Amino acid sequence: MEEYFESNLFSKPFLSAVIVAAGSSARMGGKDKIFLPVAGIPVVARSLLAYENCEDVSEIIVVTREDSIAKMEELAAEYGIKKLRAVVPGGNTRAESVKNGVFAVSKKADFVAIHDGARPLVLPEDISRCAGDAFEYGGAVLAVPAVDTIKYAKKNGFVEYTPAREKLFAVQTPQIFSLEIYKTAMERAFRELSDWTDDSRIFENDGRKVFLTEGKRYNIKITSPEDILIAEALLKGRENQ
Repeated sequence: MEEYFESNLFSKPFLSAVIVAAGSSARMGGKDKIFLPVAGIPVVARSLLAYENCEDVSEIIVVTREDSIAKMEELAAEYGIKKLRAVVPGGNTRAESVKNGVFAVSKKADFVAIHDGARPLVLPEDISRCAGDAFEYGGAVLAVPAVDTIKYAKKNGFVEYTPAREKLFAVQTPQIFSLEIYKTAMERAFRELSDWTDDSRIFENDGRKVFLTEGKRYNIKITSPEDILIAEALLKGRENQ
């Protein structure tokens, strides 16, 4: 990335954020989790506000289900999301949804930040730390060290081996990459990989290195009803600090 910094020494990189909120919410009992309230504010609205209030983010693209586009636009207006560039429909898989978002960013974009809309507790400073590392290394993701021992097992249920915990990290979002490189890596991934849920995997598949930016354990993903309660407890604890 040395050439990038030599030509952009005095200019701030244009960072586009792609908020992915097109999932089926299968584990939420039929409720669309991105619109559920966490301490009175919808999950996805909290995610949007974090990017709206991050000085490093230049624009926001939201990817959602086609039948939720109007509702998402109304919600963004309600919460004053002025950086919103577009709300686009998702695809049949997360990978396709991310692709739709990435190809909707501005032509001015230098980097893209991909974020799970269901991670409502991310803070602007978390995004900025990850962005700084991405600007330096080309690609960076928020991650936290694994605290549990992880077992690798086959479908028969028996443990095959136990990887060293000190080398394991739980990856979060945002995941931020050089846009030009990421688009090339994405095209290759659609040819070579069957599917993926982690965006940095396609960067790695293209032979690129990804830097792990220190994340925070409060940056949880809402996947089941109890996660709403956990998120509200984390918010309360954060406010009392």
